[in-house]
Amino acid sequence: MSEWRGFQFGSWNDRIDVRNFVSLNYTPYGGDSSFLCALTPRTRSVKEEFERLLALENEKGGVLDVDTQRVSSLLTFEPGYIKKDEELIVGLQTDRPLKRAVNPFAGYRNAVQACRAYGYEIGESIQNEFKYRTTHNTGVFRVYTDTMKKARHAGVLTGLPDAYARGRIIGDYRRVALYGMDRLIRERQEDKKRISEREMTDETIRLLEDIERQLEFMKQLITMAESYGYDISRPAQNAREAVQWLYFGYLGAVKEQNGAANSIGRISAFLDIYFERDLREGVLDEEGAQELIDDLVIKLRAVRHLRTPEYNDLFAGDPVWVTLSLAGVGEDGRAMVTKTCYRFLQTLYNLGPSAEPNITVLWSSALPDPFKEFCCKVSIDTDSIQYENDDLMRRDYGDDYSIACCVSAMKTGKQMQFFGARCNLAKVLLMALNGGKDEIHGEQIAPEGEIFPEEPLVYERVLEAFCRYASWMAKLYVNTMNVIHYMHDRYAYERLMMSLHDVEPERLMAFGISGFSVLTDSLSAIRFAKVTPIKDERGLIVDFEIEGDFPKFGNDDDRVDDIARWVARFFYEELRKTPAYRGAKHTLSILTITSNVVYGKKTGSTPDGRKKGEPFAPGANPMHGRDAEGALASLNSVSKVPFDCCRDGISNTFSVTPAALGGDEGARIQNLKQILDGYFSQNAHHLNVNVLNREKLIEAMENPARYPSLTIRVSGYAVNFNKLTKDKQLEVISRTFHEKM
Repeated sequence: MSEWRGFQFGSWNDRIDVRNFVSLNYTPYGGDSSFLCALTPRTRSVKEEFERLLALENEKGGVLDVDTQRVSSLLTFEPGYIKKDEELIVGLQTDRPLKRAVNPFAGYRNAVQACRAYGYEIGESIQNEFKYRTTHNTGVFRVYTDTMKKARHAGVLTGLPDAYARGRIIGDYRRVALYGMDRLIRERQEDKKRISEREMTDETIRLLEDIERQLEFMKQLITMAESYGYDISRPAQNAREAVQWLYFGYLGAVKEQNGAANSIGRISAFLDIYFERDLREGVLDEEGAQELIDDLVIKLRAVRHLRTPEYNDLFAGDPVWVTLSLAGVGEDGRAMVTKTCYRFLQTLYNLGPSAEPNITVLWSSALPDPFKEFCCKVSIDTDSIQYENDDLMRRDYGDDYSIACCVSAMKTGKQMQFFGARCNLAKVLLMALNGGKDEIHGEQIAPEGEIFPEEPLVYERVLEAFCRYASWMAKLYVNTMNVIHYMHDRYAYERLMMSLHDVEPERLMAFGISGFSVLTDSLSAIRFAKVTPIKDERGLIVDFEIEGDFPKFGNDDDRVDDIARWVARFFYEELRKTPAYRGAKHTLSILTITSNVVYGKKTGSTPDGRKKGEPFAPGANPMHGRDAEGALASLNSVSKVPFDCCRDGISNTFSVTPAALGGDEGARIQNLKQILDGYFSQNAHHLNVNVLNREKLIEAMENPARYPSLTIRVSGYAVNFNKLTKDKQLEVISRTFHEKM
């Protein structure tokens, strides 16, 4: 095949095996960034038009336009362009840039509310189409028990994907470029024949229906690409087609689904193979290679979904989480740093800092020093990238995994995730002290138990009650998730994304903890200080008197850090006791996105001294201001949380002032590199890096026009600071900014 000229052949020729193709053909790069090219006049023209549209979007309150007459899908819209004659990579979700589409399959009422929030009404044609159609949300609430509804309303189970598409599923979009859609369709048809010979169990019947739904959308993807003038039925034959084919796969996915975190995967080494071949053949130069990556990134920055105000309250900043994974090390020991890793990072200079794509560097001790240094420079300059421990994750996921959403690893095309938001464990502790009642509304949610008396709390008794209620909550959590994902598969199945997986992928079910450091510090306070409950007129515990000091998470003190380790392991083991839908493996994250503010609003005063309504710390971070022993002590505490029971991720957002890193750029780069090497050598999992002063954020909040593109890392992703609501901005400003190491 001419499309595969010059490639080293292997098992990838005979079966769908992109990992084998990449491993045999990529070119590691150990040099520095001196080869990179700046923005070309052509790309600048597209960028300027896109920025003009972004400004209009901001002027209109964050939503430029909504098409209320058509339901989003692969073939709904005519081709759309930003600046047609100057774009190298084409394709938009709708027929105009930044126009949002209606996607009611996950929840019709959600779609109606989202439209109304921005002054639109859903068109009559969509109303009629969904008048008798069951959506995912409708199906879920048909089955939810009263207890599930109560836990959801009280904020004990939070951010559940029961009214919106679940997301966090990463199609292997590289397959479109490497094999072409005709080959992928034939392979899936053969899968169906083979599976049809099995006993017709529930799972076999479900799988056969899934395959037929996938085949329908695989064929539609070919038609969608044809509307732009491209034939993706065959493999890509050059670098431009490889980028375009891969992007068409991703574009089809985000046309069909508006789930949180439709990530694009680990694509840099794959695309670099095509760039290197074109460079050898003399049909591409470095400037042209950078143009292709710049064009692709502009398209990824243009992805938009229609969200309700409630969704935006949970996940602030209008994020899409187009997570892009770079670098890492192969199982053969070779670094997977390529020139295209540099090219993606260069977009943060050529196009300016941005939250999208959510660039994630898979950090390893074996990465070349020049690449490590360039990453650190980009972090210091833009605050736009995050890091995850490849040496840690590679043990479980091999060398062809991708990151979904913020911090969640999956084998690309071989694993999928049932996303599950979070359980508010700080609130579970308060329920345990109040005999199963919600401390705010007074409603009995969990089984009725003893309300602790107004006398100093005894650690052993509190721990016994907490374990009993946390165990009950874990079972409720898994069963709630099972309901959600059964209904999502039935009414809002991701047909195209799942067609770009192996036909029977391993399934993961992702559970999460919020209030992690609040719970840890609360248990520490009860154990090491004197904590006395205070009741209100209802007889419920609503506050606490604390006498004496206690060790606080984030200061490298094993007395409290051991409690943190125990919390993570205990809750994970309790979750595993209840079987998950479709045999999924239980995973756990400590990750809150920006929802730590909302979760705090729904939680009363806690035994650590935090008051009712105050925000939690994000992710696995220590509570604001309590990590008083310096940056390294804070990092050391978080690094102790065990990844083996938190394989869905342990999010840590780290803010340090420039002066704390060093007196000049060279010193700052070297010091940040040493911090990352040291942190990850302790089996830590994840680190967001912000290098800035609190005063800059305060000034940006007061004068947003002066900082239109100010990007910061929050909890597992980046946001444009100006897109955060005031309460979220204030919470970010209140976080610890380390001024000493």
